[in-house]
Amino acid sequence: MPQPNLSGIFQCWWLVPLLLSILGLFFSLWIVVPAPNLFLLRLAVGTPEISPWLICLNLLALILTIFVIFIHKSWWSALIFISSLLGLILSLLPLSQLATTNTNFAVEMETVLGTDYLQSVPEELKAQMRPQPFVLADVFRGLPKKEVRTQRGIVFASPDGVDLKLNVYQPLVTQKLQKLPTVVIVYGGAWRQGSPDNDERFSCYMAAQGYSVIAIDYRHAPKYKFPAQLEDVRAALQYIQAHADNLAVNIERIAIMGRSAGGHLATLAAYEQGAMPFRAVVTYYAPNDLIEGFHNPPVPNPINTIAVLRDFLGGTPDELLELYQKASPKSYVRPALPPSLLVYAGRDHIVQSKFRRMLYTQLRATGNQAIFLEIPWAEHSFDAVFPGISNQLALYYTERFLASLLYS
Repeated sequence: MPQPNLSGIFQCWWLVPLLLSILGLFFSLWIVVPAPNLFLLRLAVGTPEISPWLICLNLLALILTIFVIFIHKSWWSALIFISSLLGLILSLLPLSQLATTNTNFAVEMETVLGTDYLQSVPEELKAQMRPQPFVLADVFRGLPKKEVRTQRGIVFASPDGVDLKLNVYQPLVTQKLQKLPTVVIVYGGAWRQGSPDNDERFSCYMAAQGYSVIAIDYRHAPKYKFPAQLEDVRAALQYIQAHADNLAVNIERIAIMGRSAGGHLATLAAYEQGAMPFRAVVTYYAPNDLIEGFHNPPVPNPINTIAVLRDFLGGTPDELLELYQKASPKSYVRPALPPSLLVYAGRDHIVQSKFRRMLYTQLRATGNQAIFLEIPWAEHSFDAVFPGISNQLALYYTERFLASLLYS
């Protein structure tokens, strides 16, 4: 009876740990390596958020490699082992920082809002919030989708013939004429792109808890320069006030939130003189000083921030200094502003880390309530991975921040 060719089988089999090791190390490297362009930025954003998946991949590669070494010691098996071990170490970095980061966040929230900041929140709302800042299983199975009532494409203004629309997300069961605490959301996209459909998972998540969530539109650069975008946000807010009854909006309990460029516009709309009396402002990785952002771009610069700012404002700070100042949220800081939650990514290569504390410091110096939460392993747009490590953490504290202020 012919014997099987074990050497041939083995020569093919060791390719499995080699392939797993290469893939694991390649993806894990983007947890620490900054992205040089927009295409690779997606890897730098996503890999820290799915690092538990990468831990499993690298651990499997490591175990298989150890088995290979027992059978056949060679330089290439040692190389695969080192590669797998390095990938595993890199993939463990986000989780290794999670406990300390969460402790810092909890202390910051209680320092600013008080140790009993959820005291006025209804028990039924507390029961719907995430029970823990991070649930490992949710990275693998995803966060449950919330069923809500949605109205899309409501035109609120038509400046220059451009129909601007908003989406409304509300809980499935809403009593007639009931006015709900409301969160207005302004999407990001470098002021160039996006729609009210952006980040819909978050909008549905908050609406299911009992809020009216209204995602608004604005005109885009480079065709429309600042302050067109801010004017559009103002128009949306005026529409919401005028149609509060139909939209089930409680004007006395309203917050505004935005991500990146949307966070920038949300901050301007909330901080400017004569603004709607918001109960709270939430921004994720929003720019605050456009002059410094232009003169000190990130390295590497994956979206070319200088070109983005030129498109948005129509020139350079040397040419348009007053406009750049007018477009910088830091110029609007004064006493008696709404409480602000500022969430930033520690490895952000679009809105740089060296600028992120500027607004927070100004707000605290002028006697305002401001909470600064920095996720050290995260990159810009981290919450695009909705069940990821960073978004779970940000979501836990964002929902509590909003509930404490909209129900106070």
